[in-house]
Amino acid sequence: MQTLTVDLNERTYPIHIGTALLTRPELILPHLARKQVAIVTNTTVAPLYLDALSKPLAAEGVDIVPIILPDGEEYKNSETLNLVYDALLTHHCERKTTLIALGGGVIGDLTGFAAATYLRGVPFIQIPTTLLAQVDSSVGGKTGINHPLGKNMVGAFYQPKLVLADTSTLDTLDDRQLSAGLAEVIKYGLIRDLPFFEWLEQNMPALLTRDPDALAYAIKRSCENKAEVVIADEHEGGVRALLNLGHTFGHAIEAGMGYGNWLHGEAVGAGTMLAASLSQRLGWISEAEVSRIRALFERARLPVSAPDLGVDAYLEHMAIDKKVENGRMRFVLLKAIGAAVITADVTEQTLRETLRETAQHV
Repeated sequence: MQTLTVDLNERTYPIHIGTALLTRPELILPHLARKQVAIVTNTTVAPLYLDALSKPLAAEGVDIVPIILPDGEEYKNSETLNLVYDALLTHHCERKTTLIALGGGVIGDLTGFAAATYLRGVPFIQIPTTLLAQVDSSVGGKTGINHPLGKNMVGAFYQPKLVLADTSTLDTLDDRQLSAGLAEVIKYGLIRDLPFFEWLEQNMPALLTRDPDALAYAIKRSCENKAEVVIADEHEGGVRALLNLGHTFGHAIEAGMGYGNWLHGEAVGAGTMLAASLSQRLGWISEAEVSRIRALFERARLPVSAPDLGVDAYLEHMAIDKKVENGRMRFVLLKAIGAAVITADVTEQTLRETLRETAQHV
């Protein structure tokens, strides 16, 4: 087991990364305010891992409230959130009851938001079971749900007490979900870590075959990058927005295609290629760099072309984005591989040309 620390003063918490961590209650017990937990999971994860987590805790005298939700991005909404509130209220869960998110990014985001708002705030723990959640969404305290008009538009910054990344859970992850997680892994190399990007170029075959050492390193390096950025800018007032490379376009793809039709990581992959193309059009990176980025996404088995929603539809979805400031869209773009910037200096004409050009390749 490797342990990293997200140092946020009184809200500092550990990230444990390793195999078979679900069955180690001693990692969880010190973070419980009382011996009652509500484990929020879904219909896919529950048959695989709910017993593995809950039985060792129950053997230590912990009262378990299981909350099993439907699986899918399309359920990351207020109706599903109310199912969590209903269960918590029905079981008389108190302010010292800890919520545990057992699942991927949807479960983690939704559970975190429930924890932030139930009784005005109860503790929660992240136990991510997908690669995407282990390297990104479980770390940093971003929680929320989707609105029909925009992704993650209702939420809160609310840090967990603990992140437990059990790499054994990746054994049951399907290939499509694994690739979706790799999109967020590649993102860290692109925005701030050129040596990691180069390592990914050399080790992508090992990651796709689920080599445990390669996966452990990729998760650790991704979490180190995420933790450093969160420590510097917890509430996304500046540098943390760089973590959204590809997400403005990607969220438009998810909304435009209907939540659940494209996985988040797939949309981020295609969205990152749009951001790279826009960066090239601005003269910041070369065609060779764009080709290098495309090659890595292709090797990760991720889409590199965005769906043709129509330029106006893209612009409409992108206008509802958390990075919009004073009515102006702000973009995370690349000055080089390993060096991202935030800019609002993109004309609508340049943006339209980029979207039209990319749509032709679908």
